[in-house]
Amino acid sequence: MKKVTLLSMMCLMALSVCVVSGCSKDDVEETPGNYVDLGLTSGTKWKEVNEVNAADAEYAFFTYDKAMARFGNKLPSREQWMELVNECEWTWTGMGYTVVGPNGESVSLPAAGYRSCYGDVNRVGSSGHYWSSAPDGSDDAWRLYFSSGSVGMDISNRCYGRSVRLVQD
Repeated sequence: MKKVTLLSMMCLMALSVCVVSGCSKDDVEETPGNYVDLGLTSGTKWKEVNEVNAADAEYAFFTYDKAMARFGNKLPSREQWMELVNECEWTWTGMGYTVVGPNGESVSLPAAGYRSCYGDVNRVGSSGHYWSSAPDGSDDAWRLYFSSGSVGMDISNRCYGRSVRLVQD
């Protein structure tokens, strides 16, 4: 109940900002949060929080197609994820990773697990699975995955529900 209430409050706050400042429906689509400059070579800034999916507020998972339709070029590319992996220090916290950039700034990536194509939720608290913007054929796309001992990239079927972390160039 607390998660739904918090989500409702965040949506209402975003909507009231739009009523006052005159923004469009598309401006309300993004979860509130700042972008952090980690000092990466590319200059990419990473959002400090995962995106919330109002239709799946408990776990906030998106299929690849829904993530691309909603966020488009704000999803990190495969190269941006690899830059984060290669240029940052990753420290397991017991529930995800703290990722510290070359300049000492950091973001946290929760081990939120994933939703299978059949709807069951798996590996909450022990692994993280995040979409990239990079498709691989018509059925798959690249994702970042991690657990307490590893971080990497591979391809996954687009029907899976994964977490989403946005970037800003």
